[in-house]
Amino acid sequence: MTNLQDDQDSQDTPPPGCPAHAARLYGPDFRRRPDETYQRIRQESGPVAPVLLEGDIDAWFVLGYREARQVLSDTETFGRDPRRWNGWDSVPPDWPLLPWVAYSPMMTFTEGEEHQLRSRAVGEALATVDPFVLRGHCERFADQLIDKFAASGKADLVYDYIYSVPTLATAELFGLSLEEAGLEALATGLAVSFLSNEEAIGGQRRVAEYVTELVRAKREDPGPDLTSRFILNTPHLTEEQHTADIMVLMAAALPLTSYWIGNTLRLMLTDERFAMTLSGNRRSIGEAMNEVLWADSPLQNLIGRYATRATALGGRRIRAGDLVVLGLAAANADPLLWPDTPVGHAGNHSHVAFSGGDYGCPAGGPETARIIAETAIEVLLDRIPDLTLAVAPDELQWADSFWYRCLDSLPVTFSPTPVTGS
Repeated sequence: MTNLQDDQDSQDTPPPGCPAHAARLYGPDFRRRPDETYQRIRQESGPVAPVLLEGDIDAWFVLGYREARQVLSDTETFGRDPRRWNGWDSVPPDWPLLPWVAYSPMMTFTEGEEHQLRSRAVGEALATVDPFVLRGHCERFADQLIDKFAASGKADLVYDYIYSVPTLATAELFGLSLEEAGLEALATGLAVSFLSNEEAIGGQRRVAEYVTELVRAKREDPGPDLTSRFILNTPHLTEEQHTADIMVLMAAALPLTSYWIGNTLRLMLTDERFAMTLSGNRRSIGEAMNEVLWADSPLQNLIGRYATRATALGGRRIRAGDLVVLGLAAANADPLLWPDTPVGHAGNHSHVAFSGGDYGCPAGGPETARIIAETAIEVLLDRIPDLTLAVAPDELQWADSFWYRCLDSLPVTFSPTPVTGS
């Protein structure tokens, strides 16, 4: 339960942000090994902890799996509209997390019937995607990209492949021009908008300009693409609302899918359970992808929920208007889920890597991402079965992002192979 009647069971804790109690979810140590930060916070503060976000902004951090499920399911107590936040006075105008936290007409900030209507419209649009056609497109894109570096015997997969396959798939899905410069600007803008630095705000602004032009074109001349179908499904929405919602969909299609590919390839190149079966064992790819969603989730943290009333959560007193950050990766690693003898993640899909509840990924979203990611990995390992990491695993660098767990680069070597000529 989450009502005030439970307060007698909650800890009489100081407000979030107290230096003696709050851990910082930013900085070099957090970027390098966030799992160690989560473990330390859990040991010191339990399943719900006071933390400081970039710029020492106060928040509550949910690390417990049960508590995360509670927040995700209780939309009456934990709302999505950021205008409820009682901490806006301490947020500077250049706060790097602002692009995806400040209120805008995005569907992610709507509640109740309006959110259900827009989410359902997304699901209906995604339901028209033919998985076999999508897989065929992704196979073609993957072959074309591999042809560019196959003969060299080396590549940086982040720059040469991991971003590019989902970018081209996004163009196909959303009806974008395949003009290379424009797609690169879109992909870069989306990736930058989730960084924890001064580039984030400008990155999202560039994406908004790009998507606005796309929406205007599709409102005037619809086509057989997700953008047009969503617009046709929601004739009551304004151009600004359509733009905001398409940006949300692209943010899921590009960064999340790209990082799912990257983290899975890193796992398969560094963990002998998967590395030994790079060639020939197709089940290992699906197992690796699922392992990543549990243990190295691309989407690590989610801002957020805002308490609509005073309540109790995980033994903490939450005030009305407090910001609650969902630690998706931390919740997936909750030791209460994995007592004593680890049973592994195979076949277990009850993670919260895609969030959950009314505000989770719309129906069809995770499956579309899985098709793109799985196809990209399969084609790469079919074409280049002897991929080898070119640096020591602990030399890999990670992007400075509170939201995502993603590599800055993934250098590999391999035996040069011929191009397909496709």
